[in-house]
Amino acid sequence: MAGKIRVTVWNEFRHEKTDKVVADLYPEGIHGQIAKFLSEDVDIATQTATLDQPDHGLTDAVLDGTDVLIWWGHMAHGEVQDYIVDRVQKHVLNGMGLIVLHSGHLSKVFRRMMGTNCSLKWREAGERERLWVTDPGHPITAGLGEYFEIPHVEMYGEYFDIPTPDSTVFVSWFQGGEVFRSGVTFHRGKGKVFYFRPGHETFPIFYQEEVQLVIRNAVRWAAPVAGPYTDLSLTANYKPNESFQVAE
Repeated sequence: MAGKIRVTVWNEFRHEKTDKVVADLYPEGIHGQIAKFLSEDVDIATQTATLDQPDHGLTDAVLDGTDVLIWWGHMAHGEVQDYIVDRVQKHVLNGMGLIVLHSGHLSKVFRRMMGTNCSLKWREAGERERLWVTDPGHPITAGLGEYFEIPHVEMYGEYFDIPTPDSTVFVSWFQGGEVFRSGVTFHRGKGKVFYFRPGHETFPIFYQEEVQLVIRNAVRWAAPVAGPYTDLSLTANYKPNESFQVAE
């Protein structure tokens, strides 16, 4: 694993246990499918974590060994313990990348990082989505054309209650007429955050080539830059780098 980007894919892993449609679509879990296609890249090493594991699978040791955390949640946001949210936030502020997918917009982790409700409109009708690339120079869009389409999705519509993004990478149009900022980036402390809208559990979205490409690109973009870091959870009274005399 030396030199590889270390990715932890987190998933509630609840729908796959209670819904046959989801179980048939993602027999190894949504986290398993994401980890599988990412691990096909020679520069990425993956592991997974789920809600019902001790510490939700996110011990300090796991996060210390994670360069980028991918988060998928939906039906059990409230079950995520606040001390785990604190732990994830600390690691993001200190440089760990965070990629939040689909209904993870209402996760405690994403709302903590945004400081807003992160609410939106939604409709589950299986309609078509067209994702337009609105920042073609951004690394997350590498290898894409002007747009790509997903044939059947759950609609998310504006207004999306998030802070003004550093970059809006994708804007979506849906058959019902709504639009949505479907790919947005933020910097929080030393960490980079990417929210990517697609990924409803009853559709094969994480098997689609363009979606996989976006997530691959996002992992590389969100990976921390090597270097000496100060722990941003700490404060200290620092000695001056150079001597000086205070004027009277």
